[in-house]
Amino acid sequence: MSATTLTCRFQRISLRRALTAGLVAPALLAAAVPAPAAQAAPGDKASAALANAAGQAVGTVELLELANGTLLTARLQNLPEGAHAFHVHGTGACEPPFTSAGGHYNPGGVKHGLDAAGGPHAGDMPNIHVPASGSLTIEVFNAGLDLSDSLFDADGAAIVIHEGADDYASDPAGNAGPRIACGVIGR
Repeated sequence: MSATTLTCRFQRISLRRALTAGLVAPALLAAAVPAPAAQAAPGDKASAALANAAGQAVGTVELLELANGTLLTARLQNLPEGAHAFHVHGTGACEPPFTSAGGHYNPGGVKHGLDAAGGPHAGDMPNIHVPASGSLTIEVFNAGLDLSDSLFDADGAAIVIHEGADDYASDPAGNAGPRIACGVIGR
C-alpha cells in the first residue's frame, strides 16, 4: 500500500478520494491544531510563598480570579521600610538574587509601566509601601492578569519584590533595583 492510500472500512481508497469525501480532513485538522489553553474562571485561586535571599519567609500572596481581573492579597513581614516595586515575573524560579525569575510577566508583549504609552505589562502593579514595622497586608487588583494556563506554562511565574520603587515608566523594568524577595506562583 502506498503512503497516499488508506484502508477505510474494508475498502481501499486513495488519500485524495478520502479528503474529497471528507473522511480524513477532520482527523488531520484535529491533529494539527493544538488544544486551546484553559481560560481562567472567577473563583480560580493560586498563591506564592515569598522568601528573601537568606531564605527567610517574608509572606504570602494569594491570587483570586474575579470577573474582570485578579485580586492579589499580600500578607508580608520582615521587609525593609519604604516603597518597593511589586511585580509578577515571567519565570517560576526564585534562586537568589532572584534574577532567575526573569523579566516581568508580559504575555501581550507591551511596554513596561503603569504610566507608559503602550503599557503596562500584565505583571506591572503599584508599588507597595512598607511601614517601619516591616509588616504589611494589602489587596491589589490587576485587570491585566488572569490565572489562565499561560501564567502556569512550563517555566511558570513568580511574585517579586524589589529593593526600590518602580518609576512606572522605564522600560523594561522600572528602575526598581535589586530583587529582595521572591515566590513561585502555584495553584
